Amino acid sequence: MTGFTPVYTPIHDHAEELAKAEAGVAKLRAERNDRWYPKFHIASDGGWINDPNGLTFYKGRWHVFYQLHPYGTQWGSCHWGHVSSEDMLTWRREPIAFAPSLEQEKDGVFSGSAIVGDDGKLRFYYTGHRWANGHDGSDGEWQVQMLAEPNDDNLTTVTKRGMVVDCPREKVWSHFRDPKVFKADGTWYMVFGVSSADKRGQMWLYTSEDMVEWTFKRVLFQHPDPDVFMLECPDFFPVTDKDGNEKWVIGFSAMGSKARGFMNRNVNNAGYMIGTWVPGEEFKPETEFRLWDCGHNFYAPQSFTAPDGRQIMYGWLSPFVQPIPMEQDGWCGNLTLPREITLGDDGDIHTAPVAEMAGLREQTFDHGEITLGVNGEQVISDDAEAVEIEMTIDLKGSTAERAGLRVHATPDGSYTSVAYDDQIGRVVIDRAANALGDRGYRAAPLSPAELAADELKLRVYVDRGCVEVYVNDGSQALSSYSFPTAGPRAVKLVAESGTLHVTSLKLHHMKSLGLEG
Repeated sequence: MTGFTPVYTPIHDHAEELAKAEAGVAKLRAERNDRWYPKFHIASDGGWINDPNGLTFYKGRWHVFYQLHPYGTQWGSCHWGHVSSEDMLTWRREPIAFAPSLEQEKDGVFSGSAIVGDDGKLRFYYTGHRWANGHDGSDGEWQVQMLAEPNDDNLTTVTKRGMVVDCPREKVWSHFRDPKVFKADGTWYMVFGVSSADKRGQMWLYTSEDMVEWTFKRVLFQHPDPDVFMLECPDFFPVTDKDGNEKWVIGFSAMGSKARGFMNRNVNNAGYMIGTWVPGEEFKPETEFRLWDCGHNFYAPQSFTAPDGRQIMYGWLSPFVQPIPMEQDGWCGNLTLPREITLGDDGDIHTAPVAEMAGLREQTFDHGEITLGVNGEQVISDDAEAVEIEMTIDLKGSTAERAGLRVHATPDGSYTSVAYDDQIGRVVIDRAANALGDRGYRAAPLSPAELAADELKLRVYVDRGCVEVYVNDGSQALSSYSFPTAGPRAVKLVAESGTLHVTSLKLHHMKSLGLEG
């Protein structure tokens, strides 16, 4: 690990592989059922989608790449799909950007990031993936870090430069992936996730002067939980509070963590720690591991720094648990809304939808103040296919044990509950009444100050097949799939075992991103 001379061989032509992938997506798109296909979330045109990749603003456009399997609706050979936008509101589908074509990536072009160098040129860093035995994962994985550069300002085609970080396989147990590159104090750094030889989840730190030759510096961080054997999709960036104090945030998707109470209920769990970092040294955490999102289906987030200084994150709504009914519809999976990451007055991370999302509102119904009696119910919308709901619950003036919304409420009695649960002091997404897909509930904690406050603010985004909830301007978030059955999809305000006083409630219908065609 003392250094590595990259292959750095220009590979211009993987057009044949890209053409095959486009044909695969077209075949699935022709069969696509749009009953749950998102109206205002990014999804693949057809096929399977997972991690967001290569997030950037470049030459006047926002770019989102994502892991794509173009030949089926379950995870498979990874490519990079691509969409772009001038305003984060109207998006266009771009050509598939990456397909496996080199020996080091023959079994998948895995996740990575994008960064603009000192010369103003964009570079992509990603993981080349192959099976160690050449045909399946039974003997582990062989992964290395790769470099590619765009051929045009719209980032529609790339030149692959080859491997820049080889895997020291004697020091690694199979997993070695997902590079994130950034600059600090005049030095270029690369971090990525590693499963060490003794199966401990780590993040490694490499340095470079020219963004091509990379040298191992140190283990940046090792997860303290011995059950966690890999840290996928790592992120690492500074945040500043309103007084100008800087902290560093280390983010990762922890593989192997065990469920404990309300924590780590998903197959794998994405979260962060806040701490301090001196460039070149180890990261020193000052908090415990905290979830980015408390919902059923959030994973593999990636963030980037926008030109105006905002730290913007996309996550993947991950359909890990069967049954997954959208697998039958020619597509599977979508990304979350873009979220701005900030350091709140409470010293914790907050994530709320970026300000641009208000531009998707096209029709607003202001329901004003609403009071429900014991076990009361009021229909807010008879048919809400794609909406945002802003509501404020009067905690002091309500007595309900559980109070909030039933969304995707269909004539057969199915619905998903988004509510404040007074018995546990948490905001919940509860899918017990779902007729399709996985069920169960998830719960986001409220701080003592939030529980003692007079009111609770919720922003609830309901798309055709998913729900995102933001609590008190982003102190917590929850993202979950919800697959309504046939018929109109109502939204109801409900009080369970008590009364509910809502001081304000607005429902906004949402415009399409333009990716449905």
